[in-house]
Amino acid sequence: MKKLFLILLICFISCRNETSNKLAKTNDELDLKKAKKIQVLNVGFFHFGTTSDANKVDFDENSSKEQEEVRQLSKLLAAFKPTIICLEYTPDIDDKINNGYQKFLENSDKLDTEYGELSMVGYDVARINSLEKVYGIDNYIGYNYSVGDFIENSPELTNAIDPKTYLELTNNPLKEHPELEAKNKNFDNLSLLEKIRLTNNPVMLDYSLNINADKLFYVGIDDNFVGADQAALFYQRNMRIFSNLNRIKMTVDDRVLIIMGSAHTAMLREFISRSPKFEMVNTLDYLK
Repeated sequence: MKKLFLILLICFISCRNETSNKLAKTNDELDLKKAKKIQVLNVGFFHFGTTSDANKVDFDENSSKEQEEVRQLSKLLAAFKPTIICLEYTPDIDDKINNGYQKFLENSDKLDTEYGELSMVGYDVARINSLEKVYGIDNYIGYNYSVGDFIENSPELTNAIDPKTYLELTNNPLKEHPELEAKNKNFDNLSLLEKIRLTNNPVMLDYSLNINADKLFYVGIDDNFVGADQAALFYQRNMRIFSNLNRIKMTVDDRVLIIMGSAHTAMLREFISRSPKFEMVNTLDYLK
């Protein structure tokens, strides 16, 4: 009986070791696969300065308090050690933006507010990491994100697709997340870091996509696709942004920081997550 027990024990230990070795090999393979991808820190922002967005956040970029908060945020993002910083401006004004960056480097005691978060945070993180330049990856395409509201407010027009869901997304988009809804309603009273943390919460990124584009999938007149067609323009813009990102020459040794409006961040998250080229780090890990 003792001999049989020893044989069974040896078999058990052998099988366990074999399983552990397989798991270790699998983890090593996953780490190797990840190591072969370009690391990306994809951060969503609200716009600090003038914006054409429907919602404007109460933020005084010239106050000493706001400037100090931006400095602290820049330090947190700089800990990612980016080698490439991508910002929400079109590549055709690259020289103009980078001339501004060079002027900032000459006197960096005060943050540059000319381009809102792009120059305040983008320039400062680039400075901390001794980067020579920043990159623009935006591509502007206009679209009418309020077409659904126009239909709802026009007595002679009827939303023939799904007005109930459209109005639910318009009036109560965070009903399943009351804690986030409460924070969002108190957004202007949060610190800058708290604002950016909330903005980059995965649920809030989904919310940003819903209110900027996806709710238009429920809008149409008669048998047309007026809502979806407008949303498609927003999707097209972000596809072009992702293409502009891929125009930048980079290797697996590069680390890419992307600073854009949160709806673009949310869309890029979808593209990057399926990419064989990129690996996203957890944004919230750098906002502590």
